[in-house]
Amino acid sequence: MANENRLTATTRTEFGKGAARRTRRQGLVPAVLYGHGTDPVHLALPTHDTWLILKDNPNALLTLDIDGSSELALARDIQRDPVKWTLEHIDLILVRKGEKVVVDVPVHVVGESAPDTIHTLELTTLSLEAEATHLPEYVEVSIEGLEEGDNVRAGEVTLPEGSELQNDPEDAVVVIYIPREEPAEDEETEGDEAEGAEATEVEGSADSAPAEES
Repeated sequence: MANENRLTATTRTEFGKGAARRTRRQGLVPAVLYGHGTDPVHLALPTHDTWLILKDNPNALLTLDIDGSSELALARDIQRDPVKWTLEHIDLILVRKGEKVVVDVPVHVVGESAPDTIHTLELTTLSLEAEATHLPEYVEVSIEGLEEGDNVRAGEVTLPEGSELQNDPEDAVVVIYIPREEPAEDEETEGDEAEGAEATEVEGSADSAPAEES
């Protein structure tokens, strides 16, 4: 895995917004590597290669070649342009083989619930602790055959081997229900107007009726 995600990083000596813009114009993304009590190291990573690795798996283990040495790292925070969605800046944490870290892992729903039901995903990620070199890309949650009112809680999800759940086990991950249409506002208004007209007609009839002779 480490070899597949190898990136050549260069150290940065210029900082600030202007320097970051110049770095990005060169096809590089500014990054900072920190952790294990070391001083932060300011880096520049190849934007396209970094994007290819992180686009589908933000928890991918990276091997950084920095000035002749190699370091293992994980992306802790990825900043993107809100419009273009391009990489703007990455915070990286240093990790060691055998070290356990806590990451948020995407939830993938599989299977089909009972006919006429749909599901809502209450948690898009689960917080898991696992070895930095064996982090799962995602966890699967099966809804096969579930009925209305059923739900899958975090503690019921089958986790990848070596992973430990950090969420509350009672947290709902997926909820199954049958969608029901609410009356349209125009229909409700027409119904109210019709009821009002009927009441007025009845009242009018009562007022105009001749009084019985005693």
